[in-house]
Amino acid sequence: MTVFSLCLLLCADLLDFAVGYLTVTIEPLPPIVVGETVTLKCNFKTDGRLREIVWYRVTDGGTIKQKIFTYDAMFNTNYSHMEDYRRREDLVYQSTVRLPEVRISDNGPYECHVGIYDRATREKVVLASGNVFLTVMSPPNNISVVAENTPAAFSRYQAQNFTLVCTAKGGKPAPSVYFKRDGELIEVISYTQASGEQGGGSAGVRGARPFSRDLDDTKLQRSLSLLDPEGRVPRLHTESPHQRVRTQGQKSYEPSPATEVIPETVVSREFPRWVHSTDPLYYFSHTNIPQSDGSVVVQARLTWTLNPQLDNDALFSCEVKHPALSMPMQTEVTLAAPKGPKLFMSPTRAKVGDTVRITVQGFQNEVFPEPLFTWTRVGGRLLDGSAESAGKELILERVPAELNGSMYRCTAQNPLGSTDTHTRLIVFENLSMMKNTQNPNNGASRVDMLGLTWMALVLTVTVELT
Repeated sequence: MTVFSLCLLLCADLLDFAVGYLTVTIEPLPPIVVGETVTLKCNFKTDGRLREIVWYRVTDGGTIKQKIFTYDAMFNTNYSHMEDYRRREDLVYQSTVRLPEVRISDNGPYECHVGIYDRATREKVVLASGNVFLTVMSPPNNISVVAENTPAAFSRYQAQNFTLVCTAKGGKPAPSVYFKRDGELIEVISYTQASGEQGGGSAGVRGARPFSRDLDDTKLQRSLSLLDPEGRVPRLHTESPHQRVRTQGQKSYEPSPATEVIPETVVSREFPRWVHSTDPLYYFSHTNIPQSDGSVVVQARLTWTLNPQLDNDALFSCEVKHPALSMPMQTEVTLAAPKGPKLFMSPTRAKVGDTVRITVQGFQNEVFPEPLFTWTRVGGRLLDGSAESAGKELILERVPAELNGSMYRCTAQNPLGSTDTHTRLIVFENLSMMKNTQNPNNGASRVDMLGLTWMALVLTVTVELT
Protein backbone atom coordinates (compact mmCIF):
# COMPACT_ATOMS: atom_id res chain seq x y z
CA MET A 1 0.00 0.00 0.00
CA THR A 2 1.35 3.34 -0.99
CA VAL A 3 1.74 6.34 1.24
CA PHE A 4 -0.98 8.14 -0.73
CA SER A 5 -3.50 5.39 -0.03
CA LEU A 6 -2.69 5.44 3.64
CA CYS A 7 -3.28 9.21 3.71
CA LEU A 8 -6.69 8.83 2.06
CA LEU A 9 -7.81 6.19 4.56
CA LEU A 10 -6.62 8.30 7.45
CA CYS A 11 -8.46 11.38 6.16
CA ALA A 12 -11.66 9.38 5.70
CA ASP A 13 -11.46 8.06 9.24
CA LEU A 14 -10.86 11.54 10.59
CA LEU A 15 -13.80 12.97 8.57
CA ASP A 16 -16.16 10.24 9.75
CA PHE A 17 -15.02 10.76 13.33
CA ALA A 18 -15.67 14.48 13.08
CA VAL A 19 -19.10 14.48 11.44
CA GLY A 20 -20.74 11.28 12.70
CA TYR A 21 -23.62 9.34 11.19
CA LEU A 22 -27.40 10.13 11.74
CA THR A 23 -30.52 9.18 9.75
CA VAL A 24 -34.18 9.48 10.84
CA THR A 25 -37.14 7.63 9.32
CA ILE A 26 -40.80 7.28 10.42
CA GLU A 27 -43.06 4.49 9.26
CA PRO A 28 -46.26 5.72 7.54
CA LEU A 29 -49.48 5.31 9.52
CA PRO A 30 -52.79 3.88 8.31
CA PRO A 31 -55.94 5.96 8.96
CA ILE A 32 -56.96 5.88 12.62
CA VAL A 33 -60.56 5.93 13.87
CA VAL A 34 -61.52 8.37 16.61
CA GLY A 35 -61.13 6.79 20.04
CA GLU A 36 -58.39 4.36 19.05
CA THR A 37 -54.78 4.43 20.21
CA VAL A 38 -51.96 5.34 17.82
CA THR A 39 -48.22 4.86 18.21
CA LEU A 40 -45.79 7.31 16.62
CA LYS A 41 -42.46 5.56 16.14
CA CYS A 42 -39.31 7.45 15.20
CA ASN A 43 -36.53 5.25 13.81
CA PHE A 44 -33.00 6.65 13.79
CA LYS A 45 -29.52 5.30 13.18
CA THR A 46 -26.36 6.94 14.44
CA ASP A 47 -22.86 6.14 15.58
CA GLY A 48 -22.77 9.26 17.72
CA ARG A 49 -23.92 10.00 21.25
CA LEU A 50 -27.64 10.78 21.57
CA ARG A 51 -28.55 14.18 22.97
CA GLU A 52 -32.37 14.40 22.72
CA ILE A 53 -35.49 13.36 20.80
CA VAL A 54 -38.32 15.88 20.35
CA TRP A 55 -41.77 15.32 18.83
CA TYR A 56 -43.60 18.24 17.19
CA ARG A 57 -47.13 18.65 15.94
CA VAL A 58 -47.23 20.85 12.83
CA THR A 59 -50.17 23.23 12.35
CA ASP A 60 -51.25 26.05 10.04
CA GLY A 61 -49.72 24.50 6.96
CA GLY A 62 -46.29 24.06 8.54
CA THR A 63 -45.88 27.59 9.89
CA ILE A 64 -46.35 26.58 13.53
CA LYS A 65 -44.63 23.66 15.27
CA GLN A 66 -45.95 22.74 18.70
CA LYS A 67 -43.54 20.75 20.86
CA ILE A 68 -45.50 17.89 22.41
CA PHE A 69 -42.91 15.54 23.88
CA THR A 70 -39.19 15.51 24.71
CA TYR A 71 -36.71 12.79 25.71
CA ASP A 72 -33.49 14.13 27.28
CA ALA A 73 -30.77 11.51 26.90
CA MET A 74 -28.30 13.37 29.11
CA PHE A 75 -30.55 13.05 32.20
CA ASN A 76 -32.60 10.09 30.88
CA THR A 77 -35.88 11.94 31.49
CA ASN A 78 -38.97 12.62 29.41
CA TYR A 79 -41.75 15.15 29.78
CA SER A 80 -44.79 16.49 27.98
CA HIS A 81 -45.23 20.04 26.77
CA MET A 82 -49.03 20.03 26.78
CA GLU A 83 -50.45 23.09 28.52
CA ASP A 84 -53.53 21.55 30.15
CA TYR A 85 -51.49 19.15 32.36
CA ARG A 86 -53.82 16.34 31.35
CA ARG A 87 -51.11 14.38 29.59
CA ARG A 88 -52.36 12.04 26.92
CA GLU A 89 -48.92 11.33 25.45
CA ASP A 90 -46.76 8.59 26.81
CA LEU A 91 -43.18 7.70 25.94
CA VAL A 92 -42.97 4.02 25.14
CA TYR A 93 -39.26 3.75 24.37
CA GLN A 94 -37.19 6.87 23.87
CA SER A 95 -38.35 7.77 20.36
CA THR A 96 -41.80 6.12 20.43
CA VAL A 97 -44.88 8.09 21.57
CA ARG A 98 -48.36 6.67 22.10
CA LEU A 99 -51.54 8.78 21.80
CA PRO A 100 -54.54 7.08 23.45
CA GLU A 101 -58.15 7.95 22.52
CA VAL A 102 -57.31 9.88 19.38
CA ARG A 103 -59.50 12.90 18.60
CA ILE A 104 -60.35 14.60 15.33
CA SER A 105 -58.19 17.52 16.44
CA ASP A 106 -55.14 15.19 16.43
CA ASN A 107 -55.34 14.94 12.65
CA GLY A 108 -52.32 16.39 10.87
CA PRO A 109 -48.54 16.13 10.33
CA TYR A 110 -46.04 15.25 13.06
CA GLU A 111 -42.25 15.58 13.09
CA CYS A 112 -39.56 13.76 15.04
CA HIS A 113 -36.30 15.65 15.62
CA VAL A 114 -33.23 13.70 16.79
CA GLY A 115 -30.10 15.41 18.05
CA ILE A 116 -26.60 13.91 18.63
CA TYR A 117 -23.39 15.47 19.86
CA ASP A 118 -20.85 16.51 17.25
CA ARG A 119 -17.96 14.09 17.57
CA ALA A 120 -15.39 16.81 16.95
CA THR A 121 -16.34 19.50 19.45
CA ARG A 122 -18.60 17.52 21.87
CA GLU A 123 -20.57 20.76 22.31
CA LYS A 124 -22.31 21.21 18.97
CA VAL A 125 -25.52 19.20 18.36
CA VAL A 126 -26.20 17.63 14.98
CA LEU A 127 -29.94 17.38 14.09
CA ALA A 128 -31.97 15.25 11.70
CA SER A 129 -35.77 14.91 11.41
CA GLY A 130 -38.52 12.84 9.86
CA ASN A 131 -42.22 13.46 9.45
CA VAL A 132 -45.45 11.48 9.29
CA PHE A 133 -49.08 12.44 8.65
CA LEU A 134 -51.72 11.18 11.07
CA THR A 135 -55.10 10.75 9.37
CA VAL A 136 -57.96 10.57 11.87
CA MET A 137 -61.31 9.26 10.65
CA SER A 138 -64.65 9.78 12.38
CA PRO A 139 -67.80 7.86 11.47
CA PRO A 140 -71.08 9.79 11.26
CA ASN A 141 -72.68 10.06 14.69
CA ASN A 142 -76.16 11.04 13.53
CA ILE A 143 -78.29 10.45 10.44
CA SER A 144 -81.89 11.54 9.88
CA VAL A 145 -84.48 11.72 7.11
CA VAL A 146 -87.04 14.52 6.81
CA ALA A 147 -89.44 15.68 4.15
CA GLU A 148 -88.57 19.05 2.65
CA ASN A 149 -91.12 21.89 2.74
CA THR A 150 -93.47 20.30 5.25
CA PRO A 151 -96.13 20.47 6.51
CA ALA A 152 -97.76 20.73 3.07
CA ALA A 153 -101.28 20.36 1.73
CA PHE A 154 -102.62 17.48 -0.34
CA SER A 155 -103.36 18.32 -3.98
CA ARG A 156 -105.87 16.08 -5.71
CA TYR A 157 -105.68 17.77 -9.10
CA GLN A 158 -102.06 18.78 -9.60
CA ALA A 159 -98.89 16.69 -9.57
CA GLN A 160 -96.46 17.58 -6.80
CA ASN A 161 -92.72 17.16 -6.52
CA PHE A 162 -91.67 15.53 -3.27
CA THR A 163 -88.20 15.64 -1.70
CA LEU A 164 -86.64 13.53 1.02
CA VAL A 165 -83.58 15.04 2.73
CA CYS A 166 -81.08 12.72 4.43
CA THR A 167 -78.56 14.41 6.72
CA ALA A 168 -75.42 12.67 8.01
CA LYS A 169 -73.42 14.54 10.67
CA GLY A 170 -70.02 14.02 12.26
CA GLY A 171 -68.29 12.11 9.45
CA LYS A 172 -64.64 12.60 8.49
CA PRO A 173 -64.01 12.21 5.64
CA ALA A 174 -67.39 12.83 4.06
CA PRO A 175 -69.47 9.62 3.90
CA SER A 176 -71.31 8.37 0.82
CA VAL A 177 -75.11 8.54 1.07
CA TYR A 178 -77.68 6.67 -1.02
CA PHE A 179 -81.40 5.85 -0.87
CA LYS A 180 -83.35 2.60 -1.02
CA ARG A 181 -87.04 1.92 -1.60
CA ASP A 182 -88.58 -1.17 -0.05
CA GLY A 183 -85.07 -2.54 0.50
CA GLU A 184 -83.89 -2.06 -3.11
CA LEU A 185 -81.33 0.49 -4.24
CA ILE A 186 -82.95 3.39 -6.07
CA GLU A 187 -81.38 4.17 -9.42
CA VAL A 188 -81.16 7.92 -9.66
CA ILE A 189 -80.42 10.77 -12.03
CA SER A 190 -77.73 12.99 -10.56
CA TYR A 191 -77.96 16.73 -10.93
CA THR A 192 -76.38 19.93 -9.68
CA GLN A 193 -78.64 22.34 -7.82
CA ALA A 194 -79.08 25.86 -9.09
CA SER A 195 -77.36 27.33 -6.04
CA GLY A 196 -74.09 25.76 -7.12
CA GLU A 197 -74.19 22.80 -4.75
CA GLN A 198 -72.39 19.78 -6.09
CA GLY A 199 -74.59 16.87 -7.07
CA GLY A 200 -73.56 13.28 -7.33
CA GLY A 201 -75.21 9.89 -7.13
CA SER A 202 -73.92 6.53 -6.05
CA ALA A 203 -76.08 4.75 -8.60
CA GLY A 204 -75.27 6.77 -11.70
CA VAL A 205 -77.67 8.07 -14.35
CA ARG A 206 -80.23 5.45 -15.20
CA GLY A 207 -83.94 4.90 -15.37
CA ALA A 208 -86.05 4.17 -12.31
CA ARG A 209 -86.93 0.65 -11.32
CA PRO A 210 -90.47 -0.56 -12.11
CA PHE A 211 -93.17 -1.12 -9.49
CA SER A 212 -95.65 -3.96 -9.36
CA ARG A 213 -98.50 -1.89 -7.94
CA ASP A 214 -101.20 -1.28 -10.56
CA LEU A 215 -103.65 1.57 -10.67
CA ASP A 216 -107.26 0.75 -9.82
CA ASP A 217 -109.67 2.33 -12.31
CA THR A 218 -112.56 1.88 -9.92
CA LYS A 219 -110.88 4.24 -7.49
CA LEU A 220 -110.49 6.80 -10.24
CA GLN A 221 -114.15 6.58 -11.23
CA ARG A 222 -115.22 6.75 -7.62
CA SER A 223 -113.02 9.78 -7.11
CA LEU A 224 -114.66 11.64 -9.97
CA SER A 225 -118.15 10.67 -8.83
CA LEU A 226 -117.53 12.14 -5.37
CA LEU A 227 -116.53 15.57 -6.60
CA ASP A 228 -118.89 18.50 -6.31
CA PRO A 229 -119.45 20.92 -9.25
CA GLU A 230 -116.52 23.07 -8.06
CA GLY A 231 -114.18 20.09 -8.06
CA ARG A 232 -114.01 19.64 -4.28
CA VAL A 233 -114.88 16.76 -2.04
CA PRO A 234 -118.31 17.38 -0.49
CA ARG A 235 -118.32 17.96 3.24
CA LEU A 236 -121.00 18.20 5.89
CA HIS A 237 -121.94 21.85 5.38
CA THR A 238 -125.73 21.29 5.52
CA GLU A 239 -126.05 20.82 9.24
CA SER A 240 -126.59 23.82 11.48
CA PRO A 241 -125.31 23.90 15.06
CA HIS A 242 -128.79 23.39 16.48
CA GLN A 243 -129.85 20.48 14.27
CA ARG A 244 -130.03 17.03 15.82
CA VAL A 245 -127.89 14.23 14.44
CA ARG A 246 -129.78 11.04 13.55
CA THR A 247 -127.83 7.80 13.53
CA GLN A 248 -128.83 4.26 12.75
CA GLY A 249 -130.69 2.70 15.66
CA GLN A 250 -131.44 6.04 17.31
CA LYS A 251 -134.46 8.28 16.91
CA SER A 252 -132.63 11.47 17.69
CA TYR A 253 -129.49 12.82 19.27
CA GLU A 254 -129.52 12.96 23.06
CA PRO A 255 -127.02 15.23 24.82
CA SER A 256 -124.47 13.36 26.89
CA PRO A 257 -122.60 14.70 29.90
CA ALA A 258 -119.39 14.72 27.84
CA THR A 259 -118.39 15.81 24.36
CA GLU A 260 -119.23 13.45 21.54
CA VAL A 261 -116.85 12.25 18.82
CA ILE A 262 -118.72 11.84 15.56
CA PRO A 263 -117.28 8.92 13.52
CA GLU A 264 -117.54 10.75 10.22
CA THR A 265 -113.95 10.35 9.07
CA VAL A 266 -113.37 10.43 5.32
CA VAL A 267 -109.90 9.48 4.10
CA SER A 268 -109.13 10.98 0.71
CA ARG A 269 -107.60 7.98 -1.01
CA GLU A 270 -109.11 8.44 -4.48
CA PHE A 271 -106.73 9.76 -7.07
CA PRO A 272 -106.95 12.18 -9.99
CA ARG A 273 -106.42 11.58 -13.69
CA TRP A 274 -102.89 12.97 -13.70
CA VAL A 275 -101.64 9.87 -11.89
CA HIS A 276 -100.13 7.60 -14.56
CA SER A 277 -98.72 4.10 -14.31
CA THR A 278 -95.30 5.17 -15.59
CA ASP A 279 -92.12 4.46 -13.65
CA PRO A 280 -91.03 7.39 -11.49
CA LEU A 281 -87.77 9.22 -12.15
CA TYR A 282 -85.68 9.96 -9.09
CA TYR A 283 -83.31 12.94 -9.02
CA PHE A 284 -80.42 12.96 -6.58
CA SER A 285 -78.09 15.68 -5.32
CA HIS A 286 -75.87 16.11 -2.31
CA THR A 287 -74.08 18.91 -0.48
CA ASN A 288 -70.97 18.72 1.73
CA ILE A 289 -70.77 21.32 4.50
CA PRO A 290 -67.35 21.44 6.28
CA GLN A 291 -67.44 21.96 10.05
CA SER A 292 -64.96 23.71 12.33
CA ASP A 293 -63.90 20.43 13.98
CA GLY A 294 -62.84 18.91 10.65
CA SER A 295 -65.97 16.80 10.15
CA VAL A 296 -68.41 17.17 7.27
CA VAL A 297 -72.21 17.41 7.26
CA VAL A 298 -73.64 15.71 4.17
CA GLN A 299 -77.15 16.55 2.96
CA ALA A 300 -78.52 14.26 0.25
CA ARG A 301 -81.79 15.03 -1.56
CA LEU A 302 -84.04 12.60 -3.42
CA THR A 303 -86.75 14.27 -5.53
CA TRP A 304 -89.50 12.72 -7.63
CA THR A 305 -93.09 13.36 -8.74
CA LEU A 306 -95.26 11.99 -5.97
CA ASN A 307 -97.84 9.36 -6.87
CA PRO A 308 -100.12 8.90 -3.82
CA GLN A 309 -101.47 5.58 -5.04
CA LEU A 310 -98.01 4.04 -5.53
CA ASP A 311 -96.10 5.89 -2.83
CA ASN A 312 -98.50 5.45 0.07
CA ASP A 313 -97.03 2.89 2.51
CA ALA A 314 -93.71 2.85 0.59
CA LEU A 315 -90.63 2.33 2.78
CA PHE A 316 -87.71 4.66 2.03
CA SER A 317 -84.36 4.23 3.74
CA CYS A 318 -81.21 6.32 3.75
CA GLU A 319 -77.94 4.43 4.10
CA VAL A 320 -74.53 5.89 4.88
CA LYS A 321 -71.20 4.21 4.06
CA HIS A 322 -67.97 5.30 5.69
CA PRO A 323 -64.47 3.76 5.90
CA ALA A 324 -64.66 3.89 9.71
CA LEU A 325 -67.81 1.72 9.72
CA SER A 326 -67.83 -2.03 9.34
CA MET A 327 -71.38 -1.86 7.96
CA PRO A 328 -73.59 1.00 6.68
CA MET A 329 -75.68 3.10 9.03
CA GLN A 330 -79.37 3.26 8.14
CA THR A 331 -82.50 5.19 8.99
CA GLU A 332 -85.89 4.71 7.36
CA VAL A 333 -89.33 6.27 7.02
CA THR A 334 -92.63 4.99 5.65
CA LEU A 335 -94.70 7.41 3.60
CA ALA A 336 -98.29 7.37 4.82
CA ALA A 337 -101.40 9.53 4.53
CA PRO A 338 -103.09 10.49 7.82
CA LYS A 339 -106.03 8.35 8.90
CA GLY A 340 -108.53 9.08 11.65
CA PRO A 341 -107.03 11.73 13.94
CA LYS A 342 -107.79 11.06 17.59
CA LEU A 343 -109.30 14.19 19.09
CA PHE A 344 -109.40 15.03 22.79
CA MET A 345 -111.53 17.83 24.23
CA SER A 346 -110.79 19.51 27.54
CA PRO A 347 -112.74 19.87 29.74
CA THR A 348 -114.75 16.76 28.88
CA ARG A 349 -117.86 18.37 30.40
CA ALA A 350 -117.80 21.91 29.04
CA LYS A 351 -119.88 24.61 30.75
CA VAL A 352 -120.89 28.07 29.63
CA GLY A 353 -117.93 30.41 30.05
CA ASP A 354 -115.27 27.67 30.01
CA THR A 355 -112.24 27.73 27.71
CA VAL A 356 -112.43 24.61 25.56
CA ARG A 357 -109.41 23.01 23.90
CA ILE A 358 -109.76 20.44 21.12
CA THR A 359 -106.42 18.70 20.56
CA VAL A 360 -105.11 16.11 18.10
CA GLN A 361 -103.55 13.38 20.21
CA GLY A 362 -102.56 10.95 17.49
CA PHE A 363 -103.65 8.89 14.50
CA GLN A 364 -104.78 5.39 13.76
CA ASN A 365 -101.47 4.95 11.88
CA GLU A 366 -97.96 6.36 11.73
CA VAL A 367 -97.98 9.48 9.57
CA PHE A 368 -95.07 10.75 7.49
CA PRO A 369 -94.49 13.46 6.41
CA GLU A 370 -95.78 15.79 9.10
CA PRO A 371 -99.46 16.61 8.58
CA LEU A 372 -101.01 20.04 8.17
CA PHE A 373 -104.00 20.62 10.50
CA THR A 374 -106.94 22.90 9.70
CA TRP A 375 -109.98 23.51 11.94
CA THR A 376 -113.38 24.70 10.72
CA ARG A 377 -116.88 24.94 12.15
CA VAL A 378 -119.54 23.14 10.17
CA GLY A 379 -122.14 25.61 8.99
CA GLY A 380 -120.55 28.73 10.42
CA ARG A 381 -117.45 30.59 11.50
CA LEU A 382 -115.26 29.93 14.48
CA LEU A 383 -115.78 31.70 17.76
CA ASP A 384 -113.25 34.42 16.92
CA GLY A 385 -114.98 35.12 13.60
CA SER A 386 -112.36 33.45 11.41
CA ALA A 387 -113.26 30.90 8.75
CA GLU A 388 -110.55 28.42 9.83
CA SER A 389 -107.66 27.92 12.23
CA ALA A 390 -104.34 26.08 11.81
CA GLY A 391 -102.42 23.95 14.29
CA LYS A 392 -102.82 20.77 16.31
CA GLU A 393 -105.08 22.53 18.81
CA LEU A 394 -108.26 24.60 18.54
CA ILE A 395 -108.95 26.94 21.49
CA LEU A 396 -112.45 28.25 22.13
CA GLU A 397 -112.36 30.88 24.86
CA ARG A 398 -115.38 31.53 27.09
CA VAL A 399 -117.80 29.43 25.08
CA PRO A 400 -121.36 30.82 25.06
CA ALA A 401 -124.50 28.72 25.35
CA GLU A 402 -125.21 29.34 21.65
CA LEU A 403 -122.36 26.94 20.70
CA ASN A 404 -124.16 23.99 22.25
CA GLY A 405 -124.46 21.26 19.64
CA SER A 406 -122.06 22.90 17.17
CA MET A 407 -119.82 20.59 15.16
CA TYR A 408 -116.14 21.15 14.45
CA ARG A 409 -114.09 19.58 11.70
CA CYS A 410 -110.37 18.79 11.91
CA THR A 411 -108.72 18.28 8.52
CA ALA A 412 -105.34 16.56 8.62
CA GLN A 413 -103.45 16.34 5.34
CA ASN A 414 -100.03 15.73 3.91
CA PRO A 415 -98.90 15.34 0.27
CA LEU A 416 -100.18 11.74 0.26
CA GLY A 417 -103.78 12.39 1.29
CA SER A 418 -106.20 14.05 3.69
CA THR A 419 -108.75 13.00 6.27
CA ASP A 420 -111.59 14.78 8.12
CA THR A 421 -112.67 14.07 11.68
CA HIS A 422 -115.69 15.76 13.31
CA THR A 423 -116.52 16.31 16.95
CA ARG A 424 -119.59 17.89 18.52
CA LEU A 425 -119.43 20.38 21.36
CA ILE A 426 -121.97 19.97 24.15
CA VAL A 427 -122.21 22.99 26.45
CA PHE A 428 -123.92 22.66 29.83
CA GLU A 429 -125.38 25.39 32.01
CA ASN A 430 -123.02 26.97 34.49
CA LEU A 431 -124.83 27.03 37.86
CA SER A 432 -122.27 29.29 39.46
CA MET A 433 -122.78 31.89 36.75
CA MET A 434 -126.55 31.59 37.11
CA LYS A 435 -126.34 32.20 40.87
CA ASN A 436 -124.10 35.20 40.35
CA THR A 437 -126.52 36.68 37.86
CA GLN A 438 -129.59 35.96 40.01
CA ASN A 439 -128.32 37.12 43.41
CA PRO A 440 -128.19 40.87 42.62
CA ASN A 441 -131.80 40.87 41.43
CA ASN A 442 -133.00 38.94 44.47
CA GLY A 443 -131.21 41.33 46.80
CA ALA A 444 -132.72 44.35 45.08
CA SER A 445 -136.24 42.95 45.31
CA ARG A 446 -135.78 42.26 49.02
CA VAL A 447 -134.66 45.84 49.61
CA ASP A 448 -137.68 47.11 47.71
CA MET A 449 -140.04 44.95 49.79
CA LEU A 450 -138.47 46.19 53.03
CA GLY A 451 -138.78 49.78 51.88
CA LEU A 452 -142.45 49.37 51.04
CA THR A 453 -143.08 47.73 54.42
CA TRP A 454 -141.48 50.61 56.28
CA MET A 455 -143.44 53.15 54.26
CA ALA A 456 -146.69 51.34 55.07
CA LEU A 457 -145.91 51.38 58.78
CA VAL A 458 -145.01 55.05 58.70
CA LEU A 459 -148.26 55.94 56.93
CA THR A 460 -150.28 53.85 59.43
CA VAL A 461 -148.73 55.58 62.42
CA THR A 462 -149.23 58.98 60.83
CA VAL A 463 -152.91 58.33 60.16
CA GLU A 464 -153.52 57.11 63.74
CA LEU A 465 -151.83 60.17 65.18
CA THR A 466 -153.90 62.55 63.10
